[in-house]
Amino acid sequence: MGRIADRFAALKAKGEKGLVTFITAGDPDLATTEQAVLELEKAGADLIELGVPFSDPMADGPTIQLSSDRALASGTTLPGILELVARLRVKTQIPIVLMGYFNPIFTYGAERFACDAAKAGVDALLVVDLPPEEAPELKEHTDRCGLDLIFLLTPTSDAERVASVARQGSGFIYYVSVTGVTGARSAVADTLAERVTSVRDALSLPLVVGFGISTPEQARQVAQVADGVVVGSALVKYFEKYQGAELLRELSSFVGALKQGVRQSSAG
Repeated sequence: MGRIADRFAALKAKGEKGLVTFITAGDPDLATTEQAVLELEKAGADLIELGVPFSDPMADGPTIQLSSDRALASGTTLPGILELVARLRVKTQIPIVLMGYFNPIFTYGAERFACDAAKAGVDALLVVDLPPEEAPELKEHTDRCGLDLIFLLTPTSDAERVASVARQGSGFIYYVSVTGVTGARSAVADTLAERVTSVRDALSLPLVVGFGISTPEQARQVAQVADGVVVGSALVKYFEKYQGAELLRELSSFVGALKQGVRQSSAG
C-alpha cells in the first residue's frame, strides 16, 4: 500500500477519522510552505493537500484565488513545488496530495510530470478540472508511476458519475459538500449526512468531505459521516493575516482545535 492507504488504514484501526489540511504552495513563498507543512503535521493533520497556484482557479473562491496570486507573485513554479516535496520527504512521511488544474500539468508534460512527482515523493494528484471521462491519458501515467489519482464528487453527481469515480479513482474520493466555489461557510448543509451516506454505499475507497468546513464543530459534524474532513480556505486566511513564527503558532492552534473536533466525532 501507499502512504495514503496506510494512513487511512491506521486511522480506521484506531477508530478515528482523518484531517486533511489544504494550503497553497508558495504562499507567501516555498520556504514558508515547507515550515507550515511540518507544523500542520505536528498539530494533528493526517494528510496535506498542496494547492498548485494557477492564474485562473475557476473552482476557488476569493481566499484561495488571492493565495494563488501571492504564490505566483513570489515566483512559485511546478518544478519548484516538486523540489519542495523532495525536501519535505527528508523530514516527514505524511501523505501529500497536489491539488490544482490541468493546464500546468499539460504544459509540463503529463507523462514527465507524473513520474517526476512520484520521484519527488508526491502521493496523489487531484486535478479539479479533469473529470474521469477526460482523465485516461493522465491516469495511464499516474498508474505506471505509482501515483494515486483522486476524483471529485458533488451534490449533483448522478449514479453514473459516482460509479465512474468509484471505478477509476484511487487513494480516496473527495466529496464537495456544496455547490459553488471553495470558501468558508457558516454551517454544514442539512442534507450532507444523507448525501454522503448514499454515496459511500457505492464506494470502496475512503470518502473525505471538503469545501466550506471552517470550524472544529463543523469538522466534528462532517467526520461523523465521512472518513475524513478537508479544511482549506479557513486555513489559507491565516496566510493573509500573519507571517513568520506568528503564522506557525496560529496555524498550529487552529489545526489542533480542528483535530480535536474530528476526534470528538467518534468519542463515546
